[in-house]
Amino acid sequence: MDSRLKEFEKGHENFQKIKFKESKERFKKLIDEGQHPKALFIGCSDSRVMPAMITGSGPGDLFIVRNIGNFVAPYKPDEDYHATASAIEYAATVLEVSDIIVCGHSHCGAIESLHKNIKPTSENIHTLKWLELGNEAKKVALLAYGKDDRDAMLRYTEKISVVFQLDNLLTYPGVKKRVEEGTLFLHGWHYHIEDGDIEYYDDESYTFKPLSSHTEGVS
Repeated sequence: MDSRLKEFEKGHENFQKIKFKESKERFKKLIDEGQHPKALFIGCSDSRVMPAMITGSGPGDLFIVRNIGNFVAPYKPDEDYHATASAIEYAATVLEVSDIIVCGHSHCGAIESLHKNIKPTSENIHTLKWLELGNEAKKVALLAYGKDDRDAMLRYTEKISVVFQLDNLLTYPGVKKRVEEGTLFLHGWHYHIEDGDIEYYDDESYTFKPLSSHTEGVS
């Protein structure tokens, strides 16, 4: 067995012996009562971003969807396979979560790829098509920053992309209906890998602000 897989195997043994036993009753309750997650978390597949860790959530708290770039494809009523779309529909209409979080992050490889000239091949055709969901964010970022300050431009692309994904969420009938009813709330986050901070999108000021300032005074 690969040495890295041995690490995972050892980690699983520790989970069974310690973590599972600590939460055994909670897991049993989740089986008996079913899942009732508080939120749908749409995040990037990046291995450095761990939704449960950065939110302090436990089993049953988050319904999680992860993909390249934390993108949300616009609603498309056809009979093709739509993994992210089906998860959104399930969370909004079956699980009836109260909140949906789209969480981008710093140093995102998908966002950086938007600003590269990658040649299409048979090995990346699906990836390049998926990355098209970030093209509008790329255009806005280039207009705002140009190419002089690449780091600032990339960070801005990451953030503005989150806003575009929130717009795409509203193309889903089940999401739009519940948002209009006031039973579903959408949130845009940007996680800083380098310092662990999270910023949230304030749709009144059209800026990202520290999540800590948003939660101050909230019990």
